[in-house]
Amino acid sequence: MTASLKLGQGLRSFATDIAHGFLAITRNSFALVGLAVIFAIATLMARPELRQAGEAELMGWLQARQSATVATEAGPDTAEPGAIDRATATNPQSLPKQQAVVAFWLSKKYRVAPEPVSALVSEAYEIGARTKLEPTLILALMAVESGFNPFAQSAVGAQGLMQVMTKIHSDKYEIFGGKLAAFDPLTNLRVGVKVLQECIARAGSLEAGLKFYVGAANIEDDGGYAAKVLAEHGRLKLVSAGRYVPMASPPSGVTAPRAPQNVPVVQPAKADPAIEKLATLVDS
Repeated sequence: MTASLKLGQGLRSFATDIAHGFLAITRNSFALVGLAVIFAIATLMARPELRQAGEAELMGWLQARQSATVATEAGPDTAEPGAIDRATATNPQSLPKQQAVVAFWLSKKYRVAPEPVSALVSEAYEIGARTKLEPTLILALMAVESGFNPFAQSAVGAQGLMQVMTKIHSDKYEIFGGKLAAFDPLTNLRVGVKVLQECIARAGSLEAGLKFYVGAANIEDDGGYAAKVLAEHGRLKLVSAGRYVPMASPPSGVTAPRAPQNVPVVQPAKADPAIEKLATLVDS
């Protein structure tokens, strides 16, 4: 019994020592934390730029947490505020007047939204300035090739707005991340302009270069392709100059509305006297 009693007392003393040590460590830890907080506050008060940076970092963290919370509560596919950054669209009212007029004209003729067309018009004018190609020529080529459909594909594999042969010009898409970039409107526009430049330089003239572009370099007749592009180019030049240009025939596959027809008015037939007399006798 004496041995058991001593063992029990020893265990209690050991437990008590551990508890006291834990409390001491805890008090010391809280003291260290308190000192660290006081030191941080003093540093921030002395260095306003650090305080401002800390506030900005904290605000960014809180906003990120809020967006994550909203996305979790609303569902994974309903909250994506950055989606607008992927859209190829520009407010046409933000364009210079000349470009805005062209964008609205193309939008009306080809029945596409003015916002994405405005982005393409703006890009065409920027690329035209760098490459010494008229932006209305670039837009005319785009109009004839795809009717401003960024997902168009021909039977022979020409793809996108400018109907670039992706397999043949895959090297030109490497700097844009690969051949799937052919379906990014602005990327396809840039690659198409590069191909057009090469065709003109190789052929020696614009009209011959257009024949190269459509793949009719080795045949005499290009099916009227070059003439069609140049005609649309001429119309767009007039539009950009502020001239009124009526819409030409509607794009392929689009049916023009029928003009209202005058329906002749048919005079009612004269009543038969015999039938009228019979009706009178019946009524009476």
